[in-house]
Amino acid sequence: MAPPKATYYARLPPQPHHDDQNYVVLPLYNPFRTRRSRIISTAGLLLSLTVVYIFWPSHPECKIVRFKLNRINVHTVPHFTIDISMLITVKVRNPAAYSMHYRALDVVVGYRGKRLGHVRSDDGHVKARGTSYVDAELEFVGIGVLSDVVFLLEDLAKGTVLFDTVTEIGGQLGLLFFDFPLKAKLSCEVLVNTVNQTIVRQNCFRE
Repeated sequence: MAPPKATYYARLPPQPHHDDQNYVVLPLYNPFRTRRSRIISTAGLLLSLTVVYIFWPSHPECKIVRFKLNRINVHTVPHFTIDISMLITVKVRNPAAYSMHYRALDVVVGYRGKRLGHVRSDDGHVKARGTSYVDAELEFVGIGVLSDVVFLLEDLAKGTVLFDTVTEIGGQLGLLFFDFPLKAKLSCEVLVNTVNQTIVRQNCFRE
């Protein structure tokens, strides 16, 4: 009987010491997923800014579109005075995405820095991004400052008169059950052609 063959085993390599090593697990990098997340975030930000821009309350825009002198009467007895009647049409534009309800619209007219008088209209309503026109008739009786009367008569003889106007409007902007307070004030210099009853130019600024 033949002797059994010897069996040889290779020595196993030494096992590493796990306690002496640190492992860092990194997530799988996906460039397409990262790019899509950035696009979604940017689109969401742009959408939010657009919504805020559209629905942010805006002040109304007022402009005098007609300034007509109806009549002018000069009195010399007992004092040198002048009466003026004029018709003014104010254009009110609502640029906001809300409907606008104004309690009153007040127009003050002056000449050479002195107030002649004012008129106050009734309340009104302007739809979202809509326009409304308000007519106001002013009666100025007994303007008695001699220097102002002389200058006014000179301007009337020339055919153009420069008036000062201050337009104030107050009310609310409303959307569903929400109301936003509304108040605007506009000062203008209006050069009126008294011959053809037109506005030559108008310079305005908001206060």
